[in-house]
Order: sequence, then structure tokens, then C-alpha cells
Amino acid sequence: MPGARNSLADLRWPDLADRRPLVLLPLGSCEQHGPHLPLDTDTAVASAVAERAAARLCGEADVLVAPAQPYGASGEHEGFPGTVSIGHDALRLLVTETGRSMLRWASRLLVVNGHGGHLTSLAEAVTGLRGEGRDVGWWPCLPPGSDAHAGRAETSMMLRLRHAAVRAERAVAGPTEPVHLLMDRLVAESVRGVSPSGVLGDPAGARAGDGERLLERMADRLAEDVRGWRVGARGRLGRPETQPVATPAGEGR
Repeated sequence: MPGARNSLADLRWPDLADRRPLVLLPLGSCEQHGPHLPLDTDTAVASAVAERAAARLCGEADVLVAPAQPYGASGEHEGFPGTVSIGHDALRLLVTETGRSMLRWASRLLVVNGHGGHLTSLAEAVTGLRGEGRDVGWWPCLPPGSDAHAGRAETSMMLRLRHAAVRAERAVAGPTEPVHLLMDRLVAESVRGVSPSGVLGDPAGARAGDGERLLERMADRLAEDVRGWRVGARGRLGRPETQPVATPAGEGR
């Protein structure tokens, strides 16, 4: 958890009366992450990256970490029990109204995104808010070179964040082709049709130490991008979001 000075949830309204902070909003999901990782993996990673970045910025900028939003657009994973998707229309509205409300008292809002399937609706919401004159951006939690879903990278990070929640004995490999080669099937068949386990990648060899390095690298990059405000409607400026997106035919929400 972030320290009391960085955590919006720990404050009282008078604590904010004379402040115009930048707020980091972790955006995750409640969705299957294979047979071995917990459903809140995306939320846990986004929260950890936001909290670590806020700690790095302490003393340089007034930065708060908001309570994480744990539900998003995860329709491509609805073939698996436990997944909860609010759909793209609801996500766009949620981000839009959250931004409108939060920026009545905050100066800037940065959505720290943990789920690649949010790309389109998140970018549209942020573009709309920026068109209204609000200072909003979003930033992707995407470890360089990571596999698509519930593979080595996410397993390593969750071994670092919540080791007890990882069932390593259940871990299995899924399709390991680059996600762009699987995209047509993901759109047509959803994740369940492409990978019965829900894994896209291979969690073998995952280590908590590797997870720590991935989290630290992302937190360093996020803090640096906040310092230069290198964020925008497309995510990190100069490095557009490249997380995989799969919206199944007929999902339409």
C-alpha cells in the first residue's frame, strides 16, 4: 500500500483543501489469468506500479494514488468462470465521469492501465476528457518483451507481489506465438477457443526476483514520464500502447 501521504483513500477532505494534486488511478480487471494466477492480477500490477512511482516522486510533485478500479472490459475472457466484464461502453463512461469528478479538485489525472483489452475505450474516454479541457492521460503497464497473458512476466510479478496467491503447480504453457499472429483467432473464438487454459505464453521459469525487476523498471519509467508529462490519449507519448487487444465477435459491450 502507498504511504499515507500518497494514498487518496487514507486522506480526509480538509487534507486536500489547499492542494491540486496529480492523481494516479490504477485500472485493472477481474479476469482469468490461467489456472495458476489470481483474478486480480492486472489490478495488483497496476496498483504496485502506481504506488512505486508515487514514492519516487515524493518531494518533487504532489502525487496521490487513488483506490484501484478493479472491473473493466474483459469480454474476451468471459469463457472462464470468475471473469467480470463491465464492457467497453461502461468503461468509457466510468473513466469519463471519474475524470470529470476528480478534476474538480485535482489538477491532473493519469490512468495507469493494467489490461491491454482496455486500449480502445480508454483512449476514447481520455480523448474526450482532453477535448473538454481536462488534463488527463493514460499509461500502459507493459513490461518490455513480455508474453501476452499469464505467462512468465505476469507470473514473476505476482510471485513478487503475492506469492501465496500463485499456484505454481497448476501452471501450464499456452500458445507461444506472437499475439499478432493469434489476433484473428482471438477475435473470432475468444481466448477460450485459442487457449483452453487461458494462458497465452509460458510461465515456466518465472521468478519473484525477475518480477521485482520488471515492476521497478515500469515504476522508474512511469515516474520519468510523469516528470516530463509524456502521456496522452494514446498512452505513453512516443511509445503507443502495444498490449494485446481481443474483442470477440458479438461482445460489443
